[in-house]
Amino acid sequence: MKRFLVGAAACAALVAGSISGPAAAADLARAPVAKAPVAIPVPVFSWTGFYIGGNAGYDWGSGQDALAVAGVDPKGWLAGGQVGYNYQFSNNIVAGVEADVQGGDISGGTPAVSSTLDVFGTVRARLGYAFGRVLPYVTGGLAWGNNSIDFAGLGQSQTLTGWTAGAGIEYALTDHWTAKTEYLYTDFGSKFYDSLGANAGATSQTARVGFNYKF
Repeated sequence: MKRFLVGAAACAALVAGSISGPAAAADLARAPVAKAPVAIPVPVFSWTGFYIGGNAGYDWGSGQDALAVAGVDPKGWLAGGQVGYNYQFSNNIVAGVEADVQGGDISGGTPAVSSTLDVFGTVRARLGYAFGRVLPYVTGGLAWGNNSIDFAGLGQSQTLTGWTAGAGIEYALTDHWTAKTEYLYTDFGSKFYDSLGANAGATSQTARVGFNYKF
């Protein structure tokens, strides 16, 4: 009798194992598969918008007409501010307009005659191509400057008007702050100065760095 009971228990265990084994395998097959986390796309920077900023640099130039004859080549440091607007097209071309005003002591002279350009500015178009946060560009437009000439103790100031052209590169430090470096060649033209009894003017080359805040 005892042997019969032991044999019956062993058979029951084998039957239970044969039933639970496939069921456990089926449960494992139906276990949920963990999904990979969804990647959040990084926002693409756009140059479109208004901006305002400041700059500083160095200017060196050449006197024109009577100042060229006298050998006067003004130069000096400058600082100023700018305001502008950019629009970035879908093909990454960026077009804009910028106006700036500079102050400084761009001066030079001889014992007989001296020239000082203390305030000047430009209104320029800008055209560039955006490589993400990097924007190389060319620029050009109108220029004006207040030029004072002193000859033999007689001084006179004239507002000169001309043109400017150059190039630069700008980098977006954040979504709002950008930094730039820029070169401009400017021809202020010339006017007649009574103190000289002749026409006089100036050209200048400007290298400057600046920061902008984009709204």
